[in-house]
Amino acid sequence: MVNITETKTQDKLTAKLMHNIALDYFITFITNLNMQSSIWVLYLAYCGLNLAQIGLVEGIYHATGIVFEIPSGAVADLLGRKKSMILSKLCIAVSCMIMLFARSFWFFALSFVIQALGNNLNSGSEEALVYDSMKYAGREEQYLRVCGRLNMIMEVSQGIATVVGGILAEFSYFWCYSACAVIAVLALVPVVLMTEAPCAETDNSRKSVSDVVVFHFKTCFQILRSDRRILHIIVYYSVVFAAQTVLFFYSQQYYYDMGYNKIQISLIMLAVGGVSCAGAVMSERIFARLGRKTGVIGALVIAAAFLGYGVRSLVVSIAALLAANFCNSVLYPVQSEQLNSLIPSGQRATLISVNSMFFSIGMILLFPVAGLLADRWGLTAVLVGIGLVLMAFVCCYNVWEKRK
Repeated sequence: MVNITETKTQDKLTAKLMHNIALDYFITFITNLNMQSSIWVLYLAYCGLNLAQIGLVEGIYHATGIVFEIPSGAVADLLGRKKSMILSKLCIAVSCMIMLFARSFWFFALSFVIQALGNNLNSGSEEALVYDSMKYAGREEQYLRVCGRLNMIMEVSQGIATVVGGILAEFSYFWCYSACAVIAVLALVPVVLMTEAPCAETDNSRKSVSDVVVFHFKTCFQILRSDRRILHIIVYYSVVFAAQTVLFFYSQQYYYDMGYNKIQISLIMLAVGGVSCAGAVMSERIFARLGRKTGVIGALVIAAAFLGYGVRSLVVSIAALLAANFCNSVLYPVQSEQLNSLIPSGQRATLISVNSMFFSIGMILLFPVAGLLADRWGLTAVLVGIGLVLMAFVCCYNVWEKRK
């Protein structure tokens, strides 16, 4: 009788945990209705910031990620991924409100700091909760498929947000950022309905957050040192994703300098979102066919996209941006699956946060420097230069990998 009761309890818990997947689809859709994503560079420029200052603000955002990423992951492992996600949505809402009323560099920086903290609290938590839910249910082999669907939903949501955000911003930035704050609050509803995965529960009830942070730092260092595959995956993709992010965000200013308004730019970004959606859907098939070559080919296409901007042609630059974002969407699930298959469950949220930290380092180094150089030499020349450097990095890195 006891076994039957335990079995029924486990079945109910399994059903609830699998319901987390559906809830996360909904969370992903709401969260990525981020209407500022296609206009924030233009908004800061409208408020009087030059490209160097915009790059510095973005650098501060990622510097905050360096400071809080691993501690936030440890907090998620200690207090639970669900609570961490709730705190994340609240931080995003506060950040949008500050952005709405800020008129000086330091208030914008404060908004970016709070937004970074919110994203830190969510980055490892959401991914770890979904993976551990599937692992408890014995369906972790389906994670890559779920990850691809999540990326597809994200791209669809961002596409909608891009168009609506561009239209709202063309008439009033106030309505655009007000909508962002409301959406962040609405995202709390499905998060509250989620169920914490048992494998996310740790025996840390009598430890302080600082103790857990120190423990996770040591554990992560030991894991990275003992399994260099994790470190190599993190470093390689962090560089590629950081470069592509710079291309995507500075494209706003690139098209604005070519004489296009915010609605027209948002329509370009909508097309980018549609192609990115296709990349997320096709990620599993492409990886099944190309295997490890996927990471090399995708990165080289992204590097080549930078060079396309040097032509100063609307058609060529749009084609380049579409190709870069398609490959970026293909590579995200591939990296996520590779990392999760190597990461121990107890440190999953923290090591995923380590991955985000490395991406932040890339952004801190690249984004402000790109903005500063763009003010001096022009945005087009800088984008072409980044493409050449990225292409050299990908080629050298993969030659080195083969010789090991």
